[in-house]
Amino acid sequence: MVKILISERIFPEDCKDPEEIEPPLSRGSVDNSINSSVKRSSNISVNSSINRSIKSSSESSLSTSIGIELILLPLLPAGEFDMGSPSLEKRRKLWESPVHKVTIKNPFYIGKYPVTQEQWQKVMGNNPSYFKGEKHPVEKVSWVEAQDFFRKLNSLEKTENNCKYRLPTEAEWEYAARAGTSTSYFFGDDESKLTEYAWFLENSGLETHSVGLKKSNPWGLYDLYGNVGEWVQDEYHISYKGAPEDGRAWESSFTGLSTPVRVRRGGGWNGNAGCCRSAERLFLAQDKRLNSLGFRVVREVTLD
Repeated sequence: MVKILISERIFPEDCKDPEEIEPPLSRGSVDNSINSSVKRSSNISVNSSINRSIKSSSESSLSTSIGIELILLPLLPAGEFDMGSPSLEKRRKLWESPVHKVTIKNPFYIGKYPVTQEQWQKVMGNNPSYFKGEKHPVEKVSWVEAQDFFRKLNSLEKTENNCKYRLPTEAEWEYAARAGTSTSYFFGDDESKLTEYAWFLENSGLETHSVGLKKSNPWGLYDLYGNVGEWVQDEYHISYKGAPEDGRAWESSFTGLSTPVRVRRGGGWNGNAGCCRSAERLFLAQDKRLNSLGFRVVREVTLD
């Protein structure tokens, strides 16, 4: 384990170890049993039949009143992809199994970038982030606080109930990150190229950076890897056995005694290359905050 000495910066208690690889088992009520595998496509246009069925917008992108840019993802082919990591993938974790086919039935818009501090401030009236910067991703927000952000954003944008802004589901996030690929990263399996696409342990300087400075994935989405990890809607499960096959969020149907644990994707400024793979998933109690964790916006699309 390589240790990094930081002489002039003091991090808060929730700053993760620079070599964070394993999920934070001490930060949530996770099932005790935790202890005991589509080619890349350059076609980013939306199928014409899908375009005709979209009621909310015929555009391939849109922007909210507070400047959140979203992209309408293509469903290629028909939104099917293999979710999870195959057994031979480098740096994979057991909880990324089994690989299972998921079909995203409805097209959806997803944020071109993570939500920035400037955008959060416009909706919430405050800035909880540790690393300050208007164009930096907002962080130190819990999953619960993200839900409050969406309630206020939907009110601000006057969205209809069936066409609202929300967190992506875990399946939607991975579908967006993979962009039609089946390799460890959307650019292939060579992790040495990651510095072109992400701010992570090797090049971040142990802090966040303004969004959009690195290369995008094939579908025009930025900062999916590194910078900050991203909350998704789903509760954490020890494996994908029994996971929804239609891209819906996987949540418990009953209220437990402990605080629910939610999934976070994409790694962060303090994670190594393995934390930035398309299949990588970590987890955290939904009321916790990290200065390496933010979120991205999805807008639903209404079909005829």
